[in-house]
This record gives sequence, C-alpha cells and structure tokens, in this order.
Amino acid sequence: MNHLVPKTRETLEVGDSGTFTKTITEADVLAFADASGDFNPLHVDDEYARRSAFGQRVAHGILTAALISAVLGGELPGVGTILVSIHVRFLRPVFIGDVVTAEATVMQIINPKRVRILVACRNQDGRDVAIGNAVVIPPAQTRLIGE
Repeated sequence: MNHLVPKTRETLEVGDSGTFTKTITEADVLAFADASGDFNPLHVDDEYARRSAFGQRVAHGILTAALISAVLGGELPGVGTILVSIHVRFLRPVFIGDVVTAEATVMQIINPKRVRILVACRNQDGRDVAIGNAVVIPPAQTRLIGE
C-alpha cells in the first residue's frame, strides 16, 4: 500500500490504475494452506509436486487472487473499498519465489455506487498468470486510516 488515500466515486475515472507487488514465499503458501485448510500436496509437498505437470510446488490460485484484493483495498480505489464480485481466470502457475504484480484499472463506472475494474496478475517475466474483472463499491469519501 503506497499512500492509503482512496479515490472516491466522484474522483475515479475510466483508465485510473494501481498496482501491488509481492514475492510469493514458502511461508506465504504454508500460511495460506493453514488459513484456508487447503493442504493439496501440489502446494505443500515437494516430492508430490516434483512428479506433477508443474515439476515443483505451486502457490494456491486463490493466494494469487488475494493480491488483487490487496491492490483494490490499498491502492485503487483504496481504503474503504468493498469488493462486490470478482471473476478471475488462472492462466499460469505461480511458483514459490515468483514476484507477482497485481494490477487494477477502472473499466467502467456502472452507476453512482458501483465500478467495474479490470484486474490482472503478472509474474516477474511480465507474463499474465491471472486475469479478470471485479465490481467494487468505492468509498463515499476520502479518509485516511486513523482519522
């Protein structure tokens, strides 16, 4: 989260964008498995994953999608945003050690309270690993955390 000053419905414009970048660590994958209860050996077992189509452990797809939530709630629109719906298509695996950038771009102002946002996650090679769109309710007013 860069500046924590959200855009409001009145200040959002088509084309506005924001990003959030994170290196996916083994600790992230294990913590997500613990939080979600998803202990699929493809995510947590080196030996099993080595024999898979990917040849190594992969991060949970939903962990990758969670980075989209981080950009929506932290950058665009920002603090106070309510995620109404999200549709994500996973294109490539994310491996431990990958640097993933979630990107959000305003596509459409649907009505006074709803905004459609194009979302994508790219790895360190610039390849899309997930794409989709989200509908959010942006905050009604700009407010910093702690105010």
